[in-house]
Amino acid sequence: MAKGKRYKAAIALVDRTKVYQLEEAVKILKEGAAAKFDETVEIAMNLGVDPRHADQMVRGVCELPKGSGRTVRVGVFARDAKADEAKAAGADVVGAEELVDEVMKGTINFDRCIATPDMMPLVGRLGKVLGPRGMMPNPKVGTVTPNVGEAVKSAKGGAVEFRVEKAGVVHAGIGKASFSEGDLVENIRAFVGSVSKAKPVGAKGTYMKQIALSSTMGPGLKVEISSALQG
Repeated sequence: MAKGKRYKAAIALVDRTKVYQLEEAVKILKEGAAAKFDETVEIAMNLGVDPRHADQMVRGVCELPKGSGRTVRVGVFARDAKADEAKAAGADVVGAEELVDEVMKGTINFDRCIATPDMMPLVGRLGKVLGPRGMMPNPKVGTVTPNVGEAVKSAKGGAVEFRVEKAGVVHAGIGKASFSEGDLVENIRAFVGSVSKAKPVGAKGTYMKQIALSSTMGPGLKVEISSALQG
């Protein structure tokens, strides 16, 4: 019942027919985030692409300037000196063959996965396990790299991967409701900018069709695209 009352109070703040300027949307979202936990602020972007075609795939990584607000467990596939480098940078799980075996058996104790290039012949076997979870290391988003220490720090510090889904939607968590309005606005603009730069060569017509923001327990707010691209 309490949850229902909170949601009704939050939705009462929102005009579902209105497209808000970014700053106003963030202000309303924060006012309506009244759950007993620190709600995640989420963004959903409807793009004019068909990801079934390789030249319309949208994928990348965004360094959120104010961090994501969540604790990210990072797993690294590396050996010897590179394994030591990953551990020193704060990786939660580091290993080679033994870690591949663990993941093959279904034990995944990390949220983001990084691998050195020499490990990819082994890690490639995990495609059916990590692929559906969107966790397969990929050089295009910096998760296959010899610079594992830098990659681990980036993942821990607020780097967010994004990948368009079948319906042409990209979504991600870009902060917490406890963040200041200014910090959320900065993170959102950084994310929208990253998605804008990732526009594929095969995209035709309008690339960004709609942007919406929501908190974990709150209603969605439509955001004026141009206001999210400023700055």
